[in-house]
Amino acid sequence: MRITGSRQGFAQARTFTHRTLCHWSLDHLSDDAVAVVTELAANAVTHAVPQAPDGEADVWLALCLEAGRLMCAVTDPSDRPPVCRRATDSLEENGRGLCIVEAVSEEWGWVRHSPAGKTVWALLPASPRP
Repeated sequence: MRITGSRQGFAQARTFTHRTLCHWSLDHLSDDAVAVVTELAANAVTHAVPQAPDGEADVWLALCLEAGRLMCAVTDPSDRPPVCRRATDSLEENGRGLCIVEAVSEEWGWVRHSPAGKTVWALLPASPRP
């Protein structure tokens, strides 16, 4: 799904995630997956899109279920690696997105694409937590 950098675009990404998980009978993952998707999409739109050449500013969301895990992946046009900044000030409003992703997911990472762009992904366990 293509994500636009608007409130409507983020709302559509959250709705798409929620509906997809309901369709896959993974409602119990909805809150965590929506949080992950929101943070990954916000990072892509905030940091990658403004630096993209005209006409190459697409951000894409993919959800994939395999081997008992849900992968949430956001692809953007930037080659720059994602940065998980540790907030030194507990009152800072920005810079915690990937820390949230790290806290909620089993694992997260990223892969660079050729000739340009990257995908940032996070894995969530599909089975309910005890």
